[in-house]
Amino acid sequence: MLNMTVIAVGKLNATYFRQAAAEYEKRLGAFCRIRIVELAEYQITEKNASAAQIEKALEKEGAAILAAVPKNAVLVALCIEGGQLSSEKLARKLSDWAVSGASDAAFVIGSSHGLSPQVKKKATLRLSMSEMTFPHQLARVMLLEQLYRACCIEAGRPYHK
Repeated sequence: MLNMTVIAVGKLNATYFRQAAAEYEKRLGAFCRIRIVELAEYQITEKNASAAQIEKALEKEGAAILAAVPKNAVLVALCIEGGQLSSEKLARKLSDWAVSGASDAAFVIGSSHGLSPQVKKKATLRLSMSEMTFPHQLARVMLLEQLYRACCIEAGRPYHK
């Protein structure tokens, strides 16, 4: 199985999100080396930010994200315009990457403004969790749960039912 890194812009502020994330990190430890990298969201001080201000913020966040990606990692950008995968198909993707020689996969969750175009461009896979919108903190927990589920599927464990 791959070493997995989750790169997230922003912190988990709510205790229940931190606890849920910690539980899935612990469970994932049986299958892979999991690492969480939290990056600061670029602060925009104006209440109604202009497109140029948001673009600047995304550019700065994007540079920090790309600097945090492990060398030669498969990069997965979580973004609304990405494709959707079932849990079984995600499990197969992770397995295929590992079999093809990849040792690391990095999953990126952007800020409340989204994800920079340069990160999306470098991504091997653009992945959307749903057509619905979720809070970034919940998205991290959902991603960790799906990675754990994918690992269980590949290992033939019954969790995924």
